[in-house]
Amino acid sequence: MNAVPSSSSSAFAFVTQSKNPNYIFKLTHNVPILPLHSHAPCCSLSDSSSSYTTVLDNSSLSSDQNYSNAVSPEDSGSVDALAVRRPLTDFSGKEEEEKEVEEEEEKENEADDGGDAKASTIDAGLAKFAKKMPMFEPERLESKERPLKVNLDLALYRAKLMARRSFRYEEAEALLRKCISFWPEDGRPYVVLGKILSKQSKTGEAREIYEKGCQATQGENAYIWQCWAVLEMQMGNFRRARELFDAATVADKKHVAAWHGWAVLELKQGNIKKARSLLGKGLQYGGQNEYIYQTLALLEARAKRYQQARYLFNQATKCNPNSCASWLSWAQMEVEQENYRAARKLFEKAVQASPKNRFAWHVWGVFEANIGNIDKGRKLLKIGHTLNPRDAVLLQSLALLEYQHSTANLARVLFRRASELNPRHQPVWFAWGWMEWKEGNMNKAREFYQKTLSIDQNSETAARCLQAWGVLEQRLGNLSTARRLFKSSLNVNSQSYVTWMTWATMEEEQGNSVRAEEIRNLYFQQRTEVVDDASWVMGFLDILDPAIDTLKTLLKLSPNSYNMPFNSLRNISGTDKNSDDFSIEDDYEYDANGESDFDLDAFIMKRLSLDSSNLEVQLEAPKTSSEKRIPSGRRIWRPNNRIAKVQV
Repeated sequence: MNAVPSSSSSAFAFVTQSKNPNYIFKLTHNVPILPLHSHAPCCSLSDSSSSYTTVLDNSSLSSDQNYSNAVSPEDSGSVDALAVRRPLTDFSGKEEEEKEVEEEEEKENEADDGGDAKASTIDAGLAKFAKKMPMFEPERLESKERPLKVNLDLALYRAKLMARRSFRYEEAEALLRKCISFWPEDGRPYVVLGKILSKQSKTGEAREIYEKGCQATQGENAYIWQCWAVLEMQMGNFRRARELFDAATVADKKHVAAWHGWAVLELKQGNIKKARSLLGKGLQYGGQNEYIYQTLALLEARAKRYQQARYLFNQATKCNPNSCASWLSWAQMEVEQENYRAARKLFEKAVQASPKNRFAWHVWGVFEANIGNIDKGRKLLKIGHTLNPRDAVLLQSLALLEYQHSTANLARVLFRRASELNPRHQPVWFAWGWMEWKEGNMNKAREFYQKTLSIDQNSETAARCLQAWGVLEQRLGNLSTARRLFKSSLNVNSQSYVTWMTWATMEEEQGNSVRAEEIRNLYFQQRTEVVDDASWVMGFLDILDPAIDTLKTLLKLSPNSYNMPFNSLRNISGTDKNSDDFSIEDDYEYDANGESDFDLDAFIMKRLSLDSSNLEVQLEAPKTSSEKRIPSGRRIWRPNNRIAKVQV
């Protein structure tokens, strides 16, 4: 026999990755390599060469064949046969095929010797593990793609409409919570949902929503901090509110609402200097803002520095000519100074800036009625009610006007309508009770006073209601009841001068002069005077002394402008107007009766499509808030002959 040259063998290392990324399997297999000069037939090769032939034969199989056909029965019976398995692309086969594959792999593992048996065992385990991995089965991967961002904007708008107009709070909450689940990093759903919960007096849930929003946005959303601070301020947690306002300003220094809200908090606590400092920082970081100018103007008016207040009101209206609140605040200051022509012109500016604003028509109507223009006041209130039919305050003022200048029965109808529109509006019940007291219906007045207190016992309206109820009991001779009511009123508002003096007068009428003097002394002892700093006459420049360079750049001031008198600071916004800016009444013409050239009837017809001759108040029963409004669909024209006639 011819000797066959021995084939050289070489060892190849296969590196596989285990489940643990820090551990690597290294498997060594001895694969024979034939020399190139060998011409011996394959049948005469040794076991190692026959295994090599098996490898070649198996590798020539088509990829479409199943793994069970990849190894022939003859080859599977060979002891040293090394089978090559191709990766499976379809793992949705039957369980029988999987069992056959496992049996063949076990036979191969038993046939191999030494290190090959261990390696094939590991390969079999890895193969089973790979079958269970989702990356090999794409159908198991469920891709959850959230909707486009425009859907969030539409959902927020829809939720606001449902809560504001239809009072469908539950549907709005469900929609907003769904938005939070899809876009947890966006702060707007948290803000809207928190406000809706606050309107329903669900303060605990609102606080949880704000806290969740701050965590989801990593504390970088100033709007959530600011809304949370306002909620805590309304609940009386002033210390916590200060911390939240501070967090809002840290998140965004340019967030003017946070500076302004914090300043309002300090004003309520009597910290005038702190409030001025915060308002100044709001101007420094956020630029010129109508709300900050308006609040500063009110501070100047409170300190009886009216020229400075007019200047700041003028700045507020320049920042936003459509700001109805700035025009109304300015007008009310002029009313206090009895500048009625200037006030009337400012009211006209307010309704032109916001024709449908209920506050503008309400305040203007009350002003005209108080100065004796009863017909014009009634007309303005009716216009406001026509534009805002669900507002109870307009009907309340109109009812009081009709009671004083018309009949009590008409006033009762208007009061009843207002109470049906908003059953939880305290001033409506309080005013109605006061009217019944004046009419001599004491039991009815007590009933309405009790209704007022049942809504909220800690409000300013409740304090006035207790004081009025005390006067009622005093007139009836129930002095002990009157004393308890006066004391309860002072527990709610200890700064009420009217309540203290009324109580002292009652004691003095009963001959208790010593007790009356004690009550007057108690008032002066517990009174908290808010002392404002009169050195703030130059405006807001001196509170920003450390940042005066930045402020000069922001407001385009000259280098020596902060040393100028106040009259030279009127052009702080860069305009060239003279001192006539503060005398708004000089720009208009007036007739002999002091009326301006503003045509009210033409204005409401042009801007609001209202006929002044058809402004009668609708006295029908209003729709309850529980009824859901069905949005009117698109109007489709139909001929008259297609309308079905109903036969009775």
